[in-house]
Amino acid sequence: MRRLILFKMAFSSIASNKIRTFLTMLGIIIGISSVITLVGLGEGTKKKVQEQIESLGTNLITVNITSRRTNGLSDEDIELIKTKPGIKNVAPLLNQNGIIVKSGTKTYSTTVEASTPEYFGIRKLEVESGRKLEKDDIESRRTVSIIGQDIVTELFPLQNPIGQSINIQGVDFTIVGVLKSQGSSVGGSGDDRVIIPITTAKRLFKTDEVRTIFIEGTSRDDTQLARGYLELYFNNRFKGDTSQYRVFDQTSLLETATKTTESMTLMLMGIAAISLLVGGIGIMNIMLVAVIERTREIGIRKALGAKRRDIMIQFLIESSTVSLMGGILGIILGYLLANFFKSMLNMSVYISLNVVLFAVAFSIFVGIFFGIYPASRASKLNPIDALRYE
Repeated sequence: MRRLILFKMAFSSIASNKIRTFLTMLGIIIGISSVITLVGLGEGTKKKVQEQIESLGTNLITVNITSRRTNGLSDEDIELIKTKPGIKNVAPLLNQNGIIVKSGTKTYSTTVEASTPEYFGIRKLEVESGRKLEKDDIESRRTVSIIGQDIVTELFPLQNPIGQSINIQGVDFTIVGVLKSQGSSVGGSGDDRVIIPITTAKRLFKTDEVRTIFIEGTSRDDTQLARGYLELYFNNRFKGDTSQYRVFDQTSLLETATKTTESMTLMLMGIAAISLLVGGIGIMNIMLVAVIERTREIGIRKALGAKRRDIMIQFLIESSTVSLMGGILGIILGYLLANFFKSMLNMSVYISLNVVLFAVAFSIFVGIFFGIYPASRASKLNPIDALRYE
């Protein structure tokens, strides 16, 4: 019964000073909303990156020749790599960014990717209409292309692009396929690409240098074995200079991406925690003012038999309630802000129940922690001195 009375008195005090209560909560609202927004965006980004990487399969190995001081991969290199244990398919990639593609009077800047038929299977690319690259396209150096949805939208609105032509650096390429929409990815839009035969691209761009290859392992376990062989092969080729090449699989890429997003989230949470600290100090200062203003009230209560513990509990209830209310409003504001960024900036958001529960628990903790000192001061007031206070 006594506890119920303490709660009623605490809520009565909070309700009688609405403006002060709101201003006291403001720091907590800002801090919690920042945490919810940043964690939601961080977790959403992490999940999206994980989904994109995992969608390519766990059997994918990528090799990049990073140094421009050395030659790229030759056809002999690629054929030799195909013979390594644990390797199912190999697809070289020659890509050129910022290439102007024309259709009639329309132009569009895109990425031209040149590869082999194996590229589609390894990279999990499907066509919506038409066909993929074929072996004859490579052997005959055909001027054929498979285009992404962005090119369809920009150059062939309301038209069927199959059978029509696009011009790339003065050469007409017949469109034989349209890719299914890939959506946005870590590196940009997956629909902003034109795929052509690698033999045709070498002649078109006057280069034989392939600096990227994609490799599909026969199984997840064999992929690790294949990676070991590849690292040994390139280590021998570049005489131990690992700065000239990079070999990585999806597992290592996923771990790196996860660690990076988690580090960014923790850093941003640290910044948001400063707002919570400021909010907690604000609660403490306002509660100290409340103690001074209610000195006579405290004296009367003590004179009527209230114990030190009762006074302390009442003030702790007030501070933790104010902080909890700020936390709840902060959660609501954070959710709205996170979804605003999701809709306006096309960002992924994921707010888990654990994050919400943590925000609620942390709000209560801040209220209690920063309310202990004011509550202690209130409970230690001498009732005789308090009754004399004007």
